[in-house]
Amino acid sequence: MWLPRVSSTAVTALLLAQTFLLLFLISRPGPSPPACSEERVHVLVLSSWRSGSSFVGQLFSQHPDVFYLMEPAWHVWTTLSQGSAATLHMAVRDLVRSVFLCDMDVFDAYLPWRRNLSDLFQWAVSRALCSPPACSAFPRGAISSEAVCKPLCARRPFSLAQEACRSYSHVVLKEVRFFNLQVLYPLLSDPALNLRIVHLVRDPRAVLRSREAAAKALARDNGIVLGTNGTWVEADPGLRVVREVCRSHVRIAEAATLKPPPFLHGRYRLVRFEDLAREPLAEIRALYAFTGLSLTPQLEAWIYNITHGSGPGARREAFKTSSRNALNVSQAWRHTLPFVKIRRVQELCTGALQLLGYRPVYSEDEQHNLALDLVLPRGLNSFSWASSTASHPQH
Repeated sequence: MWLPRVSSTAVTALLLAQTFLLLFLISRPGPSPPACSEERVHVLVLSSWRSGSSFVGQLFSQHPDVFYLMEPAWHVWTTLSQGSAATLHMAVRDLVRSVFLCDMDVFDAYLPWRRNLSDLFQWAVSRALCSPPACSAFPRGAISSEAVCKPLCARRPFSLAQEACRSYSHVVLKEVRFFNLQVLYPLLSDPALNLRIVHLVRDPRAVLRSREAAAKALARDNGIVLGTNGTWVEADPGLRVVREVCRSHVRIAEAATLKPPPFLHGRYRLVRFEDLAREPLAEIRALYAFTGLSLTPQLEAWIYNITHGSGPGARREAFKTSSRNALNVSQAWRHTLPFVKIRRVQELCTGALQLLGYRPVYSEDEQHNLALDLVLPRGLNSFSWASSTASHPQH
């Protein structure tokens, strides 16, 4: 899809106006926090598109102690789609901070004045918006269903999102629109927040395979990542977006592990999707412990069911969390991705493969040999943080 190009001056003026509006909204007195606000935990699931982040988001969303929103910064990017990822970082960060503090007035800049819960991006995947006090489609401790929630809760007043947010001990946001960790330092050092970062990564070869199944839906975001001044990018034969995603994961992981600032101590956890797929309950228990949550028997049964379905999932389920075989999902690229593309991804993402612990393949035989484990162990002694500039290991 092609949109008319707008001059850089107009884009700059629009971004400045947006920044002033955001500062005005944030400077207004927000909702008075509940008595236990100092104990509230804020969790940012930091990932990229097609990396299993919707699945991890649901692991939090379905927890009875969590208020969850999926990619609230989608509203920033769709409103200011002629900007670039870098120029929109501050607006995204300011929105995320306001939502963490349950100040939903920040959406005044992005949503109609008269609005309902259904005006929020992917609102129905949030169990908290389908449960009291936001809606009564499900009891507060039940596992919710998007299909059931949508017709029952779509017209509920938007103001109930703020009321619901303030009633939970944990606020969890999933975001794919941060490309470095430094932009989040003001939030990590903010005394009003008790922030934890869950950095979710996935094998870049699997990411490419999944992106190809959802190319049309990613076209606008691709344009912003590549800084095309509003032009959508569906076809990306040079894999430029995948390269930028790999670079961002390296930047974030290195910032968190190589001389991290003191305020980051104990607040960052790197999670590989493949580890979740192999040992879901053990990994999820560790993830919950990191964020101050516990695994209930009901959640344990639900997690088992959604990770032990049949097959890798259909194309129509590209943006849904449904019952699938998680291990099959994590290995699907080895059956379907042409080796020429695999080799190109490995060239573009050498640093990410090394840093995150993924073994390259050097032939179609290695690609299809599922006995060859491509996910390296990450124990304290067997996994080291490599430099993003190091060359790939020789075999």
